[in-house]
Amino acid sequence: MFRKIKPMPSQNNSNVCDEKIFEQVHKKYAQDLYNFTYYKYGEKIDPADKVQNAFLKLWENCKDILPEKAKSFLFTVTNNLAINTFKHHQVVLKYQNEYFSSQQNNEDPSFLMEEAEYLKKYQQALSLLTPEKRATFLMCKAEGKKHQEVAELLGVSRKAVEKRLYSAISELRKHIKEI
Repeated sequence: MFRKIKPMPSQNNSNVCDEKIFEQVHKKYAQDLYNFTYYKYGEKIDPADKVQNAFLKLWENCKDILPEKAKSFLFTVTNNLAINTFKHHQVVLKYQNEYFSSQQNNEDPSFLMEEAEYLKKYQQALSLLTPEKRATFLMCKAEGKKHQEVAELLGVSRKAVEKRLYSAISELRKHIKEI
């Protein structure tokens, strides 16, 4: 009625912690692991580094891994390391793209050329203004000073500042059509 259970065949209590066995496993699988990782994911994820880290993990877990299971362990670990690196690169790329797209703000070559031309026209138009109008305009518009403050600095009335500013803007509009 009862069958005798056969004991499992005993495995020679060897594991990968034996330096000779580890060295044999390394010689046997290192190049294959590198090729597998390189062909599957490319050079950007540094396949040599992934292989080295896989062997490091093998050594750290050597007591639990039999030599016959080393190949499977190494390929699984290498693949997981490569996937993690690949995913990390995707996250970095996503945030770089978001950062650079928010930083570009119309900086294509034609925009930069138009901006340079506009700046040149603006400077020429400013040079055509009288010194009083130019000073008033730059203090109010470039420096952001209030009319009363400009009046006190220039020693004129607030109405004089407003008149000079209005006149300066009118003249600039004549010389620069984009304003």
